[in-house]
Amino acid sequence: MTWLLAGLAIFVGLFGFVILFGAPYLPTLSSQKKTALDLLDLRPGQTLLELGSGDGRMLKYAAERGIKAIGYELNPLLVIYSKFATFKYKHLVTIKLANFWTISLPECDGIYVFLLDRYMRKLHNKITQENASSVKLVSYAFKIPNCKPITEKNGLYLYNFTTAKKRTF
Repeated sequence: MTWLLAGLAIFVGLFGFVILFGAPYLPTLSSQKKTALDLLDLRPGQTLLELGSGDGRMLKYAAERGIKAIGYELNPLLVIYSKFATFKYKHLVTIKLANFWTISLPECDGIYVFLLDRYMRKLHNKITQENASSVKLVSYAFKIPNCKPITEKNGLYLYNFTTAKKRTF
């Protein structure tokens, strides 16, 4: 019984602590995956970055369209699961166990994110400071404060970031 309780506590901890960094795990529905990628208007060969990639279903859906996909996830159980779920597309999908707040974001053509409202301004600032070219962002459920989305559809908000900043490494 002690092992069961300890296992349950670890499981709940792995899924609960991510709220401190962004949002709880909630799978993206099929209709939302399609709408998000349609809004981003990514083409085969372009790159999608998913911040908080969960079970990998958005990454897999992007790869099915020929889109390169990079996912960052804090929960090691979800990273393992999503690597198995996207194995068929390993040539297009990269999943990293990482906190995207503490690293520089890679170059990409589109970003998909589900973050709690309180993190949206911080995300706006991070993208604006780090991005070397224009990038589109689709946010599920939450808007960036004081920024008007280009469009919104089915609870998804599309933003376009353009900047002349250059990255230095």
